[in-house]
Amino acid sequence: MKRALLAAACGLSILAHSAQTHAQNAVTMIVNFSAGGSTDLMARIIQPEFAAALGTTMVIKNTSGANGTVGAMEMTRAARDGNTILMTPGGSLVLTPHTRGAPFRNADFAPVCQVVNAPIIMLTTQESGIRTLNDVLARARAERGAFALANTGPGSTPHISSISLERLTGVEFNHIPFRGSGDVVQALAAGQIQLFTDQASLIQQYNYHPIAVYAERRMAEFPNTPTMRELGYDLSFSIWSGFYAPAGTPEPILDRLDAACARMVQSRAVVDGLGRLNMPIEYRNRADFTAFHNAEYARYEQMVRQFNLRVN
Repeated sequence: MKRALLAAACGLSILAHSAQTHAQNAVTMIVNFSAGGSTDLMARIIQPEFAAALGTTMVIKNTSGANGTVGAMEMTRAARDGNTILMTPGGSLVLTPHTRGAPFRNADFAPVCQVVNAPIIMLTTQESGIRTLNDVLARARAERGAFALANTGPGSTPHISSISLERLTGVEFNHIPFRGSGDVVQALAAGQIQLFTDQASLIQQYNYHPIAVYAERRMAEFPNTPTMRELGYDLSFSIWSGFYAPAGTPEPILDRLDAACARMVQSRAVVDGLGRLNMPIEYRNRADFTAFHNAEYARYEQMVRQFNLRVN
């Protein structure tokens, strides 16, 4: 009995020491997409408030590639001490593994908290001359297989949404993958690409023209932009984003990260900043986010099988 109590006490002491050490160390926030993109813009707003809520310093490390897989893998190899966390759009972890495979398992991640949930929107530059979905489809039919449509990687949510649109309309795009939306922004500025589907945050940031929203209802920020459903195509996709730690991170540390996340999303700087980016805050605590993540993983697995959306 004494041995059992001693062992339990030792275990609690180790966990308490881990949480205390975590409070003292700088935290690296891995952002698994390139600088200047939607996820990075959001991370820059969140970083100082998250750090303040944790009572420590926090640095952002952009590790892009393979629709977020490179950054996700870096996080899984990190120490289980809470000093390395991943900020990612959910598709990298719950969709990409089904559409193109991934060198990690669902069990490799410990969800911490969800921050936002934003519909995706098809957009173009002001100079492209493209204004409506009919313009897009007309170009795609005239240039079958050649009209370029950018995405943030094969099997990503923007990519799968575009493939779904192809299936319903009979058109064929030339899908051009990039390491992240920051790289697409540069290609749009250079005139190399005219069409992209991603989070709405980019539209006001770079003065793009919105074409159609993949959502059940119009966005308040773009009241004149129709939904795909209004245009006759029953397509709805969103990009929700949140924070993860490596699986095996001690519970007290995960709880501390989640508590800081809850304070962070209520701060005026984050509320106003994400509002300016048209990023609707939708916070889920650790327990709810874990359940939601697992449900989304199963839902996308079924969707990919049903519509044969796996990407070579």
